[in-house]
Amino acid sequence: MGLFLKKIMDNAQAIQAWIQCLGNQYVLTEPNYLHECQTATFTTASQFLAILRPINTAEIQACLKIADQYQIPIYPISKGKNTGYGSKVAPSDNCALLDLGRLDQITDYNGKLGYVTVEAGVTQTQLYQFLREQDAPFWMDAVGASPEASLIGNVLERGFGHTPYGEHFAHVCGFEVVLATGECIHTGFGQFTNAQATPIYRWGVGPYLDGLFSQSNLGIVTKMTIWLMPKPEYFQAFYFSIEHDEQLADLIDALRPLRLNGTLKSAIHIGNDYKVLASIRPYPWTEMINKTPLTDEVLEQFAKTWGFGAWNGSGGLYGTRKQVAEARRLVKQALKGKVKRLQFIDDFTLQTLQKLEKPYQWLTKTKVSELLKLLKPVYGLMQGIPTATQLKSAYWRKKTLPLDPVNPEKDQCGLIWCAPIAPLDGASAVQINEIVNDVFFQYQFEPLISISLLTERCLNCVIAITYDREIPGEDERAMACYESLMEQLTQAGYYPYRLGIQSMKLLAQSEDSYQKLLTKLKHCLDPHGILAPRRYCPPLADSLNTDQ
Repeated sequence: MGLFLKKIMDNAQAIQAWIQCLGNQYVLTEPNYLHECQTATFTTASQFLAILRPINTAEIQACLKIADQYQIPIYPISKGKNTGYGSKVAPSDNCALLDLGRLDQITDYNGKLGYVTVEAGVTQTQLYQFLREQDAPFWMDAVGASPEASLIGNVLERGFGHTPYGEHFAHVCGFEVVLATGECIHTGFGQFTNAQATPIYRWGVGPYLDGLFSQSNLGIVTKMTIWLMPKPEYFQAFYFSIEHDEQLADLIDALRPLRLNGTLKSAIHIGNDYKVLASIRPYPWTEMINKTPLTDEVLEQFAKTWGFGAWNGSGGLYGTRKQVAEARRLVKQALKGKVKRLQFIDDFTLQTLQKLEKPYQWLTKTKVSELLKLLKPVYGLMQGIPTATQLKSAYWRKKTLPLDPVNPEKDQCGLIWCAPIAPLDGASAVQINEIVNDVFFQYQFEPLISISLLTERCLNCVIAITYDREIPGEDERAMACYESLMEQLTQAGYYPYRLGIQSMKLLAQSEDSYQKLLTKLKHCLDPHGILAPRRYCPPLADSLNTDQ
């Protein structure tokens, strides 16, 4: 009882100290604010003690020193748009949420070398609008998450997008990091205050540290430099589809040489028929007479109406008009006889299609307006234009349409992502697809799958378990589906590139020497285990027991 009372007193004293540091309006303890931050798109149990909203590095350092003094764990977020992986919720209980959303400044822009330096709270929309205002000859890379998602938050989870700069962690440098002890360090050449090359050369001199602060709890990244893609002379998108699952391996194998030799400079995204349908409209409750899961017959009916196949892909061609023309020739050659449809679209084609929508629909019997809803956002993403349309698929099984702005957590959408990485070959894609379909059939969910030719040598599958959290029992069934899926994928050797808060235990499967090294690093940089316990790094033996 004495320890319990002491903990209550320590919590109260810490909150008062944070109020003195940040101001009363930036330390939130009201139940409605806490409830919002404790809500994800699947069942969670962790609760927050308070929400802290600092505005600069100095205030972050002060918050951490107070947390260390009173032995209260801190869980940092940039904007908290980690939808499908845990949102704002911490993997441990009784943390103080450190919300970095007020650190929203673009502190540097170089119009010659093409880079920006941003704080943790800068969003996709903010950078996109900034570049437009500057009439910059550069594009950012955008992801299909919320336009209000943090750029730094996505980079640190090693997210990826749609342009040649789509592998985000490969195009950043010069981190400013606050450690759990309150110390502030700068990576790369940033360790030298007068270094000229800090924003343009990631390695610096000496050990390369940036990777320590991605997918970890070893420090809080408050600022970084992001490299921008030079706007190409010409851009053209291409779209394709295949009719049957049996053609998937040949499709992947046909595209691989074009990724390896540089003809295709950006990720190619391929979605199955369920994924496409969920991107166009919500679940067809009327056609299914309010039953789930979706039958093959109804799915095929929509596929014929809207002209999509079993798998449907898109990619971008970037360069001069001559370079794009040659790349287009090579794509046609590689996909000849392997796809049922291959279309190339540029700005002029898209505008023409919009103008001739009705006669084209009459001639082809295809719902052009619905296809344009799907094509235009993806077309924009390939040019670095953020969109909220992709997130609407989280409402797939909801019976109410999403409001604007889209808020899956508030609207009780069920969404759990699983994203395994595999070698870039058709056999791997087929094996993963078979595993997913078997598991989803068992648990009666529609397998929404996208496959991205992420780099020259690997592919990434992003698998969505979507459901309605307001239906009793669905949370439990969805999580059971996820656990079974993870078990079968990892047994086959396919591990996810990022984890949700519910699956951090996967790291316990790694080799002992790897875990020991992480523990040593954690103990060195965060001796009291204050920072984000249980997030990626294993907990210290002598760290705070945040489950009590």
